[in-house]
Amino acid sequence: MKTIGIFFGTETGTTRLIAKKIHKKLGDEIASKPVNVNRIEMAEMLQYDALILGTPSYGVGEIPGKSAGCLEPNWEEFLAKSGTPDFSGKRIAFFGLGAQERYSDRFASSLLRLYEVFKGFGAEIVGDWSTEGYTFAHSAAVQDGRFVGLVIDERTQGMFTNERLDTWLAQVKPLLLEKLAPPV
Repeated sequence: MKTIGIFFGTETGTTRLIAKKIHKKLGDEIASKPVNVNRIEMAEMLQYDALILGTPSYGVGEIPGKSAGCLEPNWEEFLAKSGTPDFSGKRIAFFGLGAQERYSDRFASSLLRLYEVFKGFGAEIVGDWSTEGYTFAHSAAVQDGRFVGLVIDERTQGMFTNERLDTWLAQVKPLLLEKLAPPV
């Protein structure tokens, strides 16, 4: 596909809303409409060379799904039926949600697990994010002093969401668009 694929897992609908905001900011010309992973097969995701993947944070650093307390199928169930797909040659940027005050000891930690899975599938990962402006005790999603993707806390920092999305998209959009350009 010659657009950026946007896929997400969600429990309360907030990850879906952030995915829709990302889509709106990127526009229909370069990004496909966001799709919940509980409605697709892996083959649909593999059609894209550039992807943005979003996850809620459920469980204690687990992939969100029923075993982590989700009521609806989520990333865990999607990945369980997907085998070991080859994502080499694909570029992915991640975003994850979390509640830094409520879950300070594991803030947005599920993001790391999703990152690790797709890195293991051979994907090139872009779009790490600064930890500045967040207050939390621990997050597994912090690697080398930065989050492995954009982290959004709608519960306590919703006032920063649009600014964070704009800044992050300015960083990842050109990197993702490189994958859509025809070879020279």
